Amino acid sequence: MTSTSSPMTNRRGPTYRELIRRGARQHGSRIAIEFGRESMTFTQVDQLSAQLASAMLANGMVPHQRVGILLNNGLYSVPLDFACVKAGVNRVPLNARLSVQEHARMLTSTGCQFLLFGDGLSQRAQELAQAVPGIVCFGVGASLSGVKDLVTEAHHQPLTDPDVTVDPDDVVLTLFTSGTTGTLKAAQHTQSSYAAICRNILLNLIAVQRDDAMLHAASLIHASGTFVLPFWIRGARTVILSGFEPQGFLDAIAHHRVTAINLVPTMLQMLLECEGFERTDIACLKSVVYGASPMPRSTIQRAMAAWGRHRFWQYYGQTEVPLCIAVLRPEDHEENLLASCGQPALDVEIRLVDADGGDVAVGEPGEILVRSASAIAQYHDAPDLNQQTFDSEGWVHTRDIGQFDAQGFLHLKDRTSDMIITGGYNVYPREVEDVLLSHPEVLECGVFGKPDAKWVEAVCAAVVLRSGASVTESDLIQWVSKQLASYKKPTSIVFASAIPKTAVGKLNRRELKRLFA
Repeated sequence: MTSTSSPMTNRRGPTYRELIRRGARQHGSRIAIEFGRESMTFTQVDQLSAQLASAMLANGMVPHQRVGILLNNGLYSVPLDFACVKAGVNRVPLNARLSVQEHARMLTSTGCQFLLFGDGLSQRAQELAQAVPGIVCFGVGASLSGVKDLVTEAHHQPLTDPDVTVDPDDVVLTLFTSGTTGTLKAAQHTQSSYAAICRNILLNLIAVQRDDAMLHAASLIHASGTFVLPFWIRGARTVILSGFEPQGFLDAIAHHRVTAINLVPTMLQMLLECEGFERTDIACLKSVVYGASPMPRSTIQRAMAAWGRHRFWQYYGQTEVPLCIAVLRPEDHEENLLASCGQPALDVEIRLVDADGGDVAVGEPGEILVRSASAIAQYHDAPDLNQQTFDSEGWVHTRDIGQFDAQGFLHLKDRTSDMIITGGYNVYPREVEDVLLSHPEVLECGVFGKPDAKWVEAVCAAVVLRSGASVTESDLIQWVSKQLASYKKPTSIVFASAIPKTAVGKLNRRELKRLFA
């Protein structure tokens, strides 16, 4: 999607492509990427991305065209992303954990004519070539019979960027959200908005220094990947792991002299359960950034006790408005604020509104509306959803419920779609989950509404216990009733072996309801 530039557009600041070029010019000989025993300098990443961009154009891809990307974390993750930006194509990342059917729907709904796939994903690419008629596949350091390898093609291309004109409003990324509601949503980021994400992170979350390094184990196509450009522009290293394995992750912190890590709550819980957690050498580690879903109070308390609260930063954001809408700084990780998601980011506006669109008073819950330069340029091909989400004044309707306290801290209640209405009372699942997770024998849980003849909906919970636990359903219900109003306590509890999660590690409430309601 493109639109005509205006004087206001041109004053938005540098584009995504310009920030890539600046980083390469300023830090050429420094190490930019580490993956296992391999590494690449800023110059090498810049030149390879230029060659890949030219190879894409030489093989039929054109600016503004959507191109599917199926790539696990690896050495080519960053060069390929940068290549797409330089070629002016609109990349559509596919999470490798999803099914063939989901991938096919994503490619078809966005009109992708090309699919670039990485090592270990040749079979999936072959399946998609059969499922999506007419799609043309290229390997990226990967082989498949009858298919060209884009890296090999790139070696015959010049080391300089192709001559492609870009506009701040050009869409460079079409990113599908986790789809917990059952509706795939393709969020579109532009040259301008993605550069604004970089500024947002540097301004609110991490003041990156030249000798810093961030460790990435979560998929780079989601929140983890937004940290690449801020570290790139400051001359710092991006250290990439192929996936998340708790002990290997902890070992990598010391081995690569990592100064920053980004975790979702599930990952932090897994690290805490790892025998090597307490012995981890964290002398270089300055920032533990976490977000993406609510953090259980017991988890963050254990982590701070072991590693010190001065390292912990929480962000609240969405795919539609990354990365930081609000930030809970280390000094604010106090007992009475741990349930909050911090104060508004400096470059973000927030309103809380009632059902009629009026602003609510301090202390009252309301839907969170956000306005920021980092917001997406609407969803792809979803007019009804766009009308519901984006208004004429630039506000994004998040469908999250929050409330501000007197000090300006934002407390996230829940998604409007997740709220349980029982006997006319509103119950926010997260509030009940926080109480259940405070029980010493509860490892994980998910709260959901179940149809009820008398109350319309009944509050129910699925719980995963710690190994050797002997707590009963009655014990847990009583635990909740001592801390919350009676109507909020679960009427039934299911003991499960696991809580369903999305491909990015978030609690999947839709699947939770399907399995247990």
